[in-house]
Amino acid sequence: MKVRFWGVRGSIASPGPSTVRYGGNTTCIEIRTDNNELIIIDAGTGIFPLSQTLLAELPVTANVLISHSHWDHIQGLPFFIPNFIPGNLLRLHGAFDPVSGKGIEQVMSVQLQYSYFPVREAEMKARIEYVTLAPEQSVQIGCATVTPYLMNHPVIDFGYRIEANGKSVFFTGDHEPPLNIYEPGDEGYAEYQTFVDEKAESILRAMQNVDVLIADSSYTEQEYPAKKGWGHGTFNTSIRYAKEAGAKVLFCTHHEPTRSDDALEEAFRQVMAEHPRQAGDPDYRLAREGETYEF
Repeated sequence: MKVRFWGVRGSIASPGPSTVRYGGNTTCIEIRTDNNELIIIDAGTGIFPLSQTLLAELPVTANVLISHSHWDHIQGLPFFIPNFIPGNLLRLHGAFDPVSGKGIEQVMSVQLQYSYFPVREAEMKARIEYVTLAPEQSVQIGCATVTPYLMNHPVIDFGYRIEANGKSVFFTGDHEPPLNIYEPGDEGYAEYQTFVDEKAESILRAMQNVDVLIADSSYTEQEYPAKKGWGHGTFNTSIRYAKEAGAKVLFCTHHEPTRSDDALEEAFRQVMAEHPRQAGDPDYRLAREGETYEF
């Protein structure tokens, strides 16, 4: 299986001289099974350069898994070049939105409104199909089994476990470890803590023994208190997940858009100093745009 990172920044694309090493595009991850089946997780701005490489292997069947509908995870979809070429298939997977009452099809329909994009969906030449997923209900994509899991973010958000030929990847999407919204001593604290504990255990089970864990590591521990409730994790929470789940490799991603490459490496260096690797620990890495990991 191959994992290639096409976008590793969070919230907004951040191109420029200070993000050259790790990249400025927002979330997009290409996964290839051993049978060369194409799975794409999220369609941030990184999906545009990915789509350019696909022109060398037309016709393309692209199975795109959307973690959630925030802009930085979907804004590249209208620029996915195979959509404009006959013979290609885009199969878009994602969650039902209880607020809008619509499935994953709204991700395209909203962006392709006349006011925001010059090409209508009906004008695109490729075939586009929509698959609305349910939590913990697996679907088959070629030889890969894909299972969505509800994560913790201020919108319906799926993490994805992908398993094929005995290999596995888990991507958290945007995720903040569940926390109790009540203070100790409040009337609802104990009951809500039960929910938090069950949710945390469910997420950890979903990650269990993966070869590759790709986790939202937006903040440092020092930054987190000011961002609590925003729906993002820290380097420390990602390391904890990786160790407790028994992951072989952890890729920290969704890099804070205001953090330069130098600052990112310094933050990671400090975290590694606080959490030196012990025998049997995962390999800890910063996700880097353009990097391919094969296992």
